[in-house]
Amino acid sequence: MDCYTANWNPLGDSAFYRKYELYSMDWDLKEELRDCLVAAAPYGGPIALLRNPWQKEKAASVRPVLDIYSASGMPLASLLWKSGPVVSLGWSAEEELLCVQEDGAVLVYGLHGDFRRHFSMGNEVLQNRVLDARIFHTEFGSGVAILTGAHRFTLSANVGDLKLRRMPEVPGLQSAPSCWTTLCQDRVAHILLAVGPDLYLLDHAACSAVTPPGLAPGVSSFLQMAVSFTYRHLALFTDTGYIWMGTASLKEKLCEFNCNIRAPPKQMVWCSRPRSKERAVVVAWERRLMVVGDAPESIQYKQLTIQVLLDRLVLRRLYPLAIQICEYLRLPEVQGVSRILAHWACYKVQQKDVSDEDVARAINQKLGDTPGVSYSDIAARAYGCGRTELAIKLLEYEPRSGEQVPLLLKMKRSKLALSKAIESGDTDLVFTVLLHLKNELNRGDFFMTLRNQPMALSLYRQFCKHQELETLKDLYNQDDNHQELGSFHIRASYAAEERIEGRVAALQTAADAFYKAKNEFAAKATEDQMRLLRLQRRLEDELGGRFLDLSLHNTVTTLILGGHNKRAEQLARDFRIPDKRLWWLKLTALADLEDWEELEKFSKSKKSPIGYLPFVEICMKQHNKYEAKKYASRVGPEQKVKALLLVGEVAQAADVAIEHRNEAELSLVLSHCTGATDGATADKIQRARAQAQKK
Repeated sequence: MDCYTANWNPLGDSAFYRKYELYSMDWDLKEELRDCLVAAAPYGGPIALLRNPWQKEKAASVRPVLDIYSASGMPLASLLWKSGPVVSLGWSAEEELLCVQEDGAVLVYGLHGDFRRHFSMGNEVLQNRVLDARIFHTEFGSGVAILTGAHRFTLSANVGDLKLRRMPEVPGLQSAPSCWTTLCQDRVAHILLAVGPDLYLLDHAACSAVTPPGLAPGVSSFLQMAVSFTYRHLALFTDTGYIWMGTASLKEKLCEFNCNIRAPPKQMVWCSRPRSKERAVVVAWERRLMVVGDAPESIQYKQLTIQVLLDRLVLRRLYPLAIQICEYLRLPEVQGVSRILAHWACYKVQQKDVSDEDVARAINQKLGDTPGVSYSDIAARAYGCGRTELAIKLLEYEPRSGEQVPLLLKMKRSKLALSKAIESGDTDLVFTVLLHLKNELNRGDFFMTLRNQPMALSLYRQFCKHQELETLKDLYNQDDNHQELGSFHIRASYAAEERIEGRVAALQTAADAFYKAKNEFAAKATEDQMRLLRLQRRLEDELGGRFLDLSLHNTVTTLILGGHNKRAEQLARDFRIPDKRLWWLKLTALADLEDWEELEKFSKSKKSPIGYLPFVEICMKQHNKYEAKKYASRVGPEQKVKALLLVGEVAQAADVAIEHRNEAELSLVLSHCTGATDGATADKIQRARAQAQKK
């Protein structure tokens, strides 16, 4: 039995631990780890090493190399560091390497050493430089905390949505704290720091002094601190050689251990076995490793989800294995195989030793119409790699025009984007491209592009009619479209010009355009309008009142209403208003004035070209039966019955209808007979009908 337990060591009263080699590292390090900045990702993720010459008094002339290895030491990437001095390295939850420089710039690299992006931690950090930095993880994402040369803290809780927070000042802090770390409590990131024997907790609003419960006396400084991965527990190493372990809220003490070593440790971290109740802190010095445990208590650990596992396989380009796992677990295609194939395609476009045609063909053969795969996203990755022609070829496989067009515009293939937008039939998409083209091309090239796309030209004209009238005029000029130019100047004469001279000039331009378009009718009508405007201005000057912008008919009517009959008749002759129309205008105007005497004179001036029934109708409309009867007797035989009925002479209307022997007129009169008043008239009509039938 002793042979099985010989390599186990006690950890407290109820637990044991052992140290053994799981596997050997495959790397061949050229530097001592103590001379490097080291960052190991959680969950067995990659390891980054950067030799740190900036810590020495005189920086080495040779640039350092950034190496990235797998957890087993397999080389993944190696690149020469060409940027500024680095203070700290750390991995994000998405396995992106964050490199915090002394000037506050943070450079982000992928698992295989590809540069992703960079961001700054703000001007204050730039001015005061970075003394120390931490990369930490919360439920919101991965964050960065900075300690500046001014001994102030700045942090962002999520580098994916960068929002910088400058933490409150620590009273009396004149030098760097002996140790510090980040905590996440109540969904808010905090800074815990030690200054001599005191601990301070910083949040976004205040700096609070805190005291660990049950701490052994005699502590004059905290040398190291460590927070657990879940932010639930905290370990403090004091200058008395004690390790205090408790809750991160500093409200409960779990245990305290005297390690009898007062030298500050190189590293202190929490560790635990999965599904185990045992918690422990591992403390490391130069040549010593110590494991300190506490009493059993249940802790829950959030394990890697299947999606995170797949993401990590994809990052390592283990696509076949990831697909096999998806198929084995029967994951929905969009969440599983489709997503992995899309990642594979994005990696494929980076293989610059393969021709564009071969890459596009291989991707299409592999993906086909796989649901959930966006060819536009893959094309965007190709464009990001500098392979514009490959991106265009991939977009040909994208069935959604709305996804093709934005990338084509970004690639400055605007004319192709316009063709795709027109093919889609989406007018909003066409307008988007047109406005982009308008800003990108000079006016001549833009108009030439429109001439080759009739649908786009038509839409742009509609836009210009409401937004850019001068551009619309230029379009018509370029196309020698004189008919539309004439119409344009007609509208402009009323919309843009207030002075009569300006309006007449615009109308003259319109008339000239109509003549060029061989539209003589429109040209003559425009010239008539110019004459009318000039005449209306003269009438206003001579007679007063308002004449401008009245129609020809309303001008005549206004003259009649003003008693200027001679002027009205002259205007009618000048503009060749037909007699019938003039009589209607004068009849209506005089009736509106209720100038019955003038109306009677007018009716006798000559034979009416419109007959006399209109006189009867107009008078009755004005409720003047007396005047209406004057004209009823003058109405011709074909309209006599209607006129008599209008003035209420039912009996006379019956006599005329009987005389005419007109069945329609008899029926009309009969329909106007009411009650006992017209009973005799109705009998008379019936007898006339009976006699007519006998004959």
